Amino acid sequence: AFANNYATPTTLSLDEIERIKNDFVVGAERVFHAGFKVLEIHGAHGYLVHEFLSPLSNKRTDQYGGSFENRTRFLLELVDAIQKVWPKELPLFVRISATDWVDGGWNEQESLKLSKLLEAKGVDAIDVSTGGTSPDAKIPVGAGYQLPFASLIKHNTNLIVGTVGLITNASQAETILVNGDADLVFMAREMLRDPYFPLHAAREVHEDIAWPNQYRRAKLK
Repeated sequence: AFANNYATPTTLSLDEIERIKNDFVVGAERVFHAGFKVLEIHGAHGYLVHEFLSPLSNKRTDQYGGSFENRTRFLLELVDAIQKVWPKELPLFVRISATDWVDGGWNEQESLKLSKLLEAKGVDAIDVSTGGTSPDAKIPVGAGYQLPFASLIKHNTNLIVGTVGLITNASQAETILVNGDADLVFMAREMLRDPYFPLHAAREVHEDIAWPNQYRRAKLK
């Protein structure tokens, strides 16, 4: 269990693993037919893929547990299966938690090793986050606190690398890109706080972008 007040999960059978992989494939097909142009496999934050990757949560004793090769098997098989239905010309991303922030857990060196395997399989980009498998994680939360993990993968692979985590203004994001620590900056909470963030960011970095027609009368020169 994740913590004392959480339910204890049951171990998936091999047949259940195959069914779930097929469910992912069906989901990928739906995404494509719905018209989306980018697909991301979410392998972070304590969700199922991450539960296989992390030795904190993966206590299996079969081919899906124990060694690094076994713990990464589910994700790598998932990528293979999805690539059979997702067009090669469209980007395929994988999101990972680069560290569990717990001794003995999933760590940045395993993330780099996994990233190289994903690169060899033709994955286009890695979306680098952290944490999610343990309530005991000691996370040094601060501006851009997850960037070093993205930078490690960026400088040791040829993948497109995205970074996340308390990136809250345009200058901060632009600095990350200019310094070559990541290729993409993913933002969520700042856009919840400020739905007009793209317009404000463009002004901050002196980019003259097109405003939505409904807002053009309010555009400042």
